[in-house]
Amino acid sequence: MQGFGPFGPFGRVARATVAVFLAGAVLALSGCATPEQRVSRDPFEPFNRGVMEFNEGVDRALLKPVATAYRQAVPGLVRTGVSNFFGNIGDVWSAVNSLLQLKIGNAFESAMRVHVNTFFGMGGLFDLASEFNIERHKEDFGQTLGRWGVPAGPFLMLPLLGPSTVRDTLAMPVDRRFDPFHDVNPDSSRNAFYALRLIDKRANLLMVGDVLENAALDRYTFTRDAYLQRRRAEITSDGERDRDRDAGQTPKLDEAPAGSPRAAPARP
Repeated sequence: MQGFGPFGPFGRVARATVAVFLAGAVLALSGCATPEQRVSRDPFEPFNRGVMEFNEGVDRALLKPVATAYRQAVPGLVRTGVSNFFGNIGDVWSAVNSLLQLKIGNAFESAMRVHVNTFFGMGGLFDLASEFNIERHKEDFGQTLGRWGVPAGPFLMLPLLGPSTVRDTLAMPVDRRFDPFHDVNPDSSRNAFYALRLIDKRANLLMVGDVLENAALDRYTFTRDAYLQRRRAEITSDGERDRDRDAGQTPKLDEAPAGSPRAAPARP
């Protein structure tokens, strides 16, 4: 498993930082859009709805049955260990992105989580860091771009990958390249990790999916609005917490993070 140390991605911070500054090109292009274009969150709605129908068909035929069988066959304690393991791996990239966003405290806490859970939690199978009240800060490169003012762009529903925005879609290759599993060899082992992570994630969403399916609402609109709201909160809330923590104020989710332009209404 070449380069599969828990702290391996920290050695690649320089390359990831370069990608942040390349995102300036996206900012420049965004200035060419008309006000009407910037207001619309979902100009691709007909296409997005078609993709969502395709994704739901794949989920019904493959992902949900596999996730259901996994949940029924695997003991809860083992499933929790699997989720903890992948969460520990995710904390590595979260620490890097917190550092890129100059959230030094969050980066330190994420690094501490990796250290505690890796060395005292049997490689991350046990989430001891949460027991020690070390907070988890989930960050990805899309959030890093948003932190530095890159607009979210229109909502997109991606085949098999689900809800996204133009900004988050452009960030995906960076997230994938610096995924610790990217360097796992041979390919069969790497793909096995990817498959298990996908099944674990879908199994954890089974109850939510059932509620959504049975609810009398437009699932597409609900999914879109929930995703955009969550992404906006992920970008703005951390910045407001960092700024307001010292002032003893309650963070506000409708303001841009400190050090970045104010978020537009359509930006998650």
